[in-house]
Amino acid sequence: MQYHIFSEKILSKMKYILIIAILFINFSITMSQKSYPPQTAKVPFTYNLHNFVFTDNYQWLEDRNNPEVKEWSHKEHDYTVNYLNNKFPEIQGLKDELRLNIDRDYRGVSFFKHGREFFWARKKGEQQSKLYTVLKGKEKLIFDPMLFDPSGKSSPGGMALTEDGSRAAIGLQFQGNEIYTYRIIDTKNGKVLGDPIENLSGFNWCKDEKSAYISIRSREIIEKQIPIPTYLHKISDGNNMKNDVFVGAPKDAKDFFNIWDDDESEFTFLTNGDFYSKTIRIRKQGTLDTGKVICSSDTFNFDIATKHNKIFYYTNENAPNFKLMVADLTKPEYANADEFYSEKKNLTLEGIVLTEKYVILKVKKNVLVQAMLYDYDGKFVKELMPPELGDISGIGYDKFSKDITISLNTFTNPTKVFKLNEDSLVWNFFYQDKAPVNTTDIISRMMFYPSKDGTQIPIFLIFKKGVVLDGNNPTMLYGYGGFNISMKPNFIGSTASFINRGGVYAIACIRGGNEYGENWHRSGMLGNKQNVFDDFIAGSEWLIAEKYTNPQKLLIRGGSNGGLLTGATVVQRPDLFKAAIIAVPLLDMLRYHKFLIARYWIPEYGCADNKEDFDYIVKYSPYQNIRMGVDYPSMFIKAGENDARVDPLHAKKFAAALQNLESQTNPILLYIDFESGHGSGQSIEQMVENQYLEWKFIMGELGMK
Repeated sequence: MQYHIFSEKILSKMKYILIIAILFINFSITMSQKSYPPQTAKVPFTYNLHNFVFTDNYQWLEDRNNPEVKEWSHKEHDYTVNYLNNKFPEIQGLKDELRLNIDRDYRGVSFFKHGREFFWARKKGEQQSKLYTVLKGKEKLIFDPMLFDPSGKSSPGGMALTEDGSRAAIGLQFQGNEIYTYRIIDTKNGKVLGDPIENLSGFNWCKDEKSAYISIRSREIIEKQIPIPTYLHKISDGNNMKNDVFVGAPKDAKDFFNIWDDDESEFTFLTNGDFYSKTIRIRKQGTLDTGKVICSSDTFNFDIATKHNKIFYYTNENAPNFKLMVADLTKPEYANADEFYSEKKNLTLEGIVLTEKYVILKVKKNVLVQAMLYDYDGKFVKELMPPELGDISGIGYDKFSKDITISLNTFTNPTKVFKLNEDSLVWNFFYQDKAPVNTTDIISRMMFYPSKDGTQIPIFLIFKKGVVLDGNNPTMLYGYGGFNISMKPNFIGSTASFINRGGVYAIACIRGGNEYGENWHRSGMLGNKQNVFDDFIAGSEWLIAEKYTNPQKLLIRGGSNGGLLTGATVVQRPDLFKAAIIAVPLLDMLRYHKFLIARYWIPEYGCADNKEDFDYIVKYSPYQNIRMGVDYPSMFIKAGENDARVDPLHAKKFAAALQNLESQTNPILLYIDFESGHGSGQSIEQMVENQYLEWKFIMGELGMK
């Protein structure tokens, strides 16, 4: 009897041991199957800023030329690709839909010079767009980037036509590095004239068309933050620049210098300033004197145009919604200018186009642009009412044919182009690209929501007909919020695949942009930057409160300054989101200004080297505000290794810091395109693959099929 009891005890103990062993084996299998990002070494670097001591464990990742950084970067990228391929199932039909949208016959909006039509186009299977012209009613290919780089990794950038359109200077950049090689072609036959001119950032023809103003850019200039110099260059010298004449450069790399010979007068204009201030000088063409200052401000900006011996000033000088001033070219100083169009309280003047007979004003009301016609005496003529609803995205004019071209944008159709002769002003349909995706059942609307301080924020909502407001829709919120850039209707393209699968696409028109003029912009820059994040957070809360979605179905997306937006927002309110796309972002705002061309952005963000700026930057800088003990939402962090604008160090350091948090269980994925820059320079194949993986992350995280 005792033996039997003893046997049962032994058996019970053996069962317990067996269960523990099975559990351990299962745990081991689970652990072996779980994917972990590459380990990132912590190498503490301590620095003092305004008596605050900071320890940066990942500053070593700032050196992209360090072999260890290169190896780490490739491991991170490979981990991301493998994770996405193994974690999320293939989205049936998605890759084919993306290819239909990206790899297809495509034709851009036509532009005109001296009565001749030009356009960029790409046929299915071609890796880059090519330049065409129309001669005697027939389309003719005149510039093919593939002839100069068969790899398809060189993309066209800047382009300058001569006055009669007979020659064009066209820049090509390699892998998105934004360092251009310009070639001059005969636009009738495409023949390259002379040697290419290398290492440029800009090209402007001189009036005599025997010379050009060229701005120099090299990797050394970018990395050492050297102000970009501009020279007068003889076209016949080709790539030989030893005889070039220096004409100007900004004193600081945060400023711009520009020079051009005016088509409508005998003057050369020279400008110097930053994004939001400017000094303009004028001199006789063909001379090299310093010129006479005609306007200057450290606080306001000016853009100029000339016509009929008049100079027009488009400015926000004491006019946050902008106004238009005009002076006689015999007395061109701004001090002599009279008001042509006064600032309006509820309208924002966005730009002007001068034709032979009219001054066309691009006026924005509630985010959408209208076209207003005035004569040169300042008398209102009429509004150019489009034949259908849409946002006027562009207005062009060719003085030779007297044709006005107007581009109309909507979310659900590609850009539609109309032609109006300025004598008749009759709208004639000219061209529209074919929609590559099905948008038949997609609708859009604009609504408003209150931000934290009560400011009403516009928001675009694009979704499929019949969407049910049950709080369970996969939703993607996009924003930018900076640099005076407005959010406007634009064809959704590949996003249709997301919407047609039940997604809601929201675009928040937050402060920092130009939706309502300079005050709207300034309320989201410098010390007011937190307003931008508050607006975006409020938009997220509104989408949830209005039953569009819930935190487990909400993803935020942004790039560049929008990457700062999504990075800061996800750090400040990790509870609101399932996931975030943080593309080519600025994230270490205490050090951003030290790298590449980022000094340009000091007028927008400030500079942490200044105590006054530091006090507000340190409060929101995403990298410095990562908190221990938080499990942040899933993130897809994108960078371009050749980015000349935002150094990929931001994405790398941010990803490393998050991955090394003990509390972090949601995936932090770093995707690095080693053959592109700030979103440019990609071949068609790169675009398809990159977009597919990004959408796979979006749809996978939001539970879509």
